[in-house]
Amino acid sequence: MVAVTQRLPDEHLTNDAIDAWLALFPPAEDAEVRRKLGEAAHSVLDLFAEQEERSGQQLALYILHVADILAQFDMDENTLIAAILHRTLSAHIFDHDTLQQRYGESVARRIQSLDKIHQLTPGVLADREEKGEGHSENLRRLLLGLSGDVRVIMIMLAERVHLMRRQESFSESNQHRFSRNTLDIFAPLANRLGIWQIKWELEDLSLRYLQPEQYREIAIRLEERRDERLSSIKGVIIKLNTVFEEQGIHAQMSGRPKHIYSIWRKMQRKDMDFSHIFDVRAVRVLVDSIAECYSALGVVHGLWRHIPQEFDDYIATPKANLYQSIHTVVIGDDQRPLEIQIRTHEMHEHAERGVAAHWRYKEQRGENRDLERRIEWMRQWLEQRDDLDEQPQLQSDDDQQHIYVLTPQGKVIELGYGATPIDFAYAIHTSVGHRCRGAKVDGRITPLTQPLLNGQTVEIMTAKQEQPSRDWMSSRLGYVRSSRARSRIRQWFRQQDYDTHVEAGKESLEREIMRLGTTRVKLSKIARHFNMKSEEGLYAAIGRGDISPVQVAGWDRRQQESGKPAPKRRRKQLPGKTPRLIVQGVDDLLTHLGQCCKPVPGDEVTGYITRGRGITVHRKDCSVVQHMSEEEQQRLIEVQWESDESDSGEFKVDIRVIALDRKGLFRDISAIFSNEEIDITTVRTHSNLKKQQAVMRFTVEISDIVQLQGLLEKLNLSPDVIKAMRTT
Repeated sequence: MVAVTQRLPDEHLTNDAIDAWLALFPPAEDAEVRRKLGEAAHSVLDLFAEQEERSGQQLALYILHVADILAQFDMDENTLIAAILHRTLSAHIFDHDTLQQRYGESVARRIQSLDKIHQLTPGVLADREEKGEGHSENLRRLLLGLSGDVRVIMIMLAERVHLMRRQESFSESNQHRFSRNTLDIFAPLANRLGIWQIKWELEDLSLRYLQPEQYREIAIRLEERRDERLSSIKGVIIKLNTVFEEQGIHAQMSGRPKHIYSIWRKMQRKDMDFSHIFDVRAVRVLVDSIAECYSALGVVHGLWRHIPQEFDDYIATPKANLYQSIHTVVIGDDQRPLEIQIRTHEMHEHAERGVAAHWRYKEQRGENRDLERRIEWMRQWLEQRDDLDEQPQLQSDDDQQHIYVLTPQGKVIELGYGATPIDFAYAIHTSVGHRCRGAKVDGRITPLTQPLLNGQTVEIMTAKQEQPSRDWMSSRLGYVRSSRARSRIRQWFRQQDYDTHVEAGKESLEREIMRLGTTRVKLSKIARHFNMKSEEGLYAAIGRGDISPVQVAGWDRRQQESGKPAPKRRRKQLPGKTPRLIVQGVDDLLTHLGQCCKPVPGDEVTGYITRGRGITVHRKDCSVVQHMSEEEQQRLIEVQWESDESDSGEFKVDIRVIALDRKGLFRDISAIFSNEEIDITTVRTHSNLKKQQAVMRFTVEISDIVQLQGLLEKLNLSPDVIKAMRTT
C-alpha cells in the first residue's frame, strides 16, 4: 500500500482546519491566486457543510481531501481551486460566467470539463456493466477525449483515490462495483499518464475489496516479516554504506515500499507461492551518475552472490516507458534473497513522479495515433509543468481522428472524427442504420447531417421497415462519413434492385448476342470465372454494369480462336509507331503524341511545329497549350484523327481515382480494368489517414475516347469511389 499523508481531519471540517491546511503550503508565488484558493476552500465549507458525500463523509471535507491529494502531487493552485469548486456548477450554485469572473477562465474551463465527465458517472462509470475489455478501453479513450487538459484528468484520478480510501462505508456490492470499475478504467489511465503512485494505490485498494482473502494474506505475511525485514534492510544499508564510502561512491539508500497488487499479479502470472517472491525485501540505491551505478553494482556483487536469471539492466536497455534502473537479486548474509535496485537521482525522479515524456502507448487493438499524441502531450506537460503557467491547446479539431459517443445504455462507440448520427446508427447495427429516421443527441432532436462530438449520448429513432435514403450516398449532402455506413447503404440498394438488374442484364446480353451472331454461350462456365454463384448472379452483374455484356457474349468465340480465356481483341500498337493523323489535310507527316496530355482518338487535338522533331500533337485543353506565349501559338496548326479504324492501336492515358479507403479497394478497382479488358501499365497509390481516403493514379492503354468515357463511368459507379477522372 502507498503511504497516506494525513493533513486534514477525518470527520468534520472547520474554518480553523482549513487555515491550518493552507498554512502547510509553501510561500505563494502569486498572492492573488493564493487568496482565491483560501476563498474557495472557505466558501465550499459554507456551501456544503451540512451535506454528505456518498461515502458518508461531510461533502466539504471530502472535497478538501481531494484537493489535498492534488497538492501532494504539486499541482498548481488553479487546479486545486477547480477541484474544490467543480461541484458548485453541477449544483447550479455558480454558472460558468460567475466562475470565470471570480476565478479566471482557466479555472472555469477545467470545472466545465469536470462537470461534463461527472455527468457520465451515474450511468456509465459508477454503474458500469460487464461489457468486456473493448468497452473498458473505449471508456478510457472517452475520458481522455473529453478533456484536452491533463489537470482535469488529475482531478478525476485524485477524486477516485479518495473515494477508494473511503470504501469501508460502502455495501459489499458497491465495493465490488467501484473496485472493478477502478481497476478497469482509472488505474490504466494513471498508468498511461505515468502517475505510478496513484496507479499503485488504486490497484492495491481495488484488490483489497475484489480479493479480500488473498489481499489480507499477502498483507499479513508482509506485516509478519516487518520487524525482521526492517532489521535486515537496516543491516544491509549500513554494510553497503561502509563499502561505498571506502570506494568513494556517494549513495542514498532506503527500503523500497511494497506494492501488494504487483505481488499478487506475479503470484498469479507465475503460479508461485509468496515464499518464492524474491523482491519482498528490497533496497534502493541512488547515486549521482551512470558510471557510479555500475560501480555500485560491482560492490553489491562483490559482497553477495547474485542470482543470474534475476538480473535486469534497464539502464542499458530501458523499458518501453523509458524507465531506467539496475535490478539484481542477491543471496544475503542470512541466506535469503534480497533485491537491490540501483539508479541515478534523475532516473528515480523520473520513476517516482511517473512521467515518461517520449513514451507512446501501443493499443492492443491496433495503433491509434490520435490517442498516442494526446497521451504523449499530457505526459510532456506533466514533466514540464514547473516551467509552464498554462497547458497549450492539445490539438485542433482538424487534427483529431476519432470521437467517442454513447448509446442510451452507456455503451461507448468509437467513430471517425466528423461522424454523423447515421454513421453512429450503422456502427450499432446494420439494421438500425437501415431503419434510421431521426436522432436525438443529449435528448434533443438533431439533423442527421450534424457532426457528433465527444461524450454525446445519441439515441436513434427507427421505423419498422428498412428504407435507407439514396440521398445518404451523396457526399455533397453530408449524411454519411464512414466507409462502413456507405458500403452498407450501397449493399442494401444493390439487394433491393437485384431483380431489376437481373432483367436488365438478360436484355443487355441478348442484344449483344444477336449483334455478334453468337449461337451459344456457356453462362455457367463464365459465371464461375467471375466468381458468381449462379447464372442469375452473372445477369445481375451485367445489369449493374460490373461486367460488360461484350465480354460474356464473345467469350466462347475468343476461346475457340486462341485457346485461352478472355483474350485481347484489340491489336497492340507497334513500338515506335505513331497513330495516323491528318495535318491540315495532309497525312504521312512526322507526328508524335504529347506525353503531357496523352491524346487519344476522339479528343479534340492541335499540332505544334517543333524545331527538327516534326509535329507534337496535344489535346486542345492541354495546360501546355493553354499557357503558350503568343509567339509559340503561331506555331500551332490544325490536326485531325484519320477516320479509317484499320490502323487503330492502344494509347496511354493517365487516370486518377479518389475513394474512401478500405480493405479490398485496390482489388475492386483493378477488377473494373480487367472486366473492361484494359491494361494497366503503371500504378501509384497514396492513403490520406486524416481524410480516410485513398488516391490512386493509373496509366492505362485504351483504344479511343469512347472506351475511356465508358471506363470512367464504371469507375465512378464503383462502391466507395468519390471521383474518377482523366488527368494531364
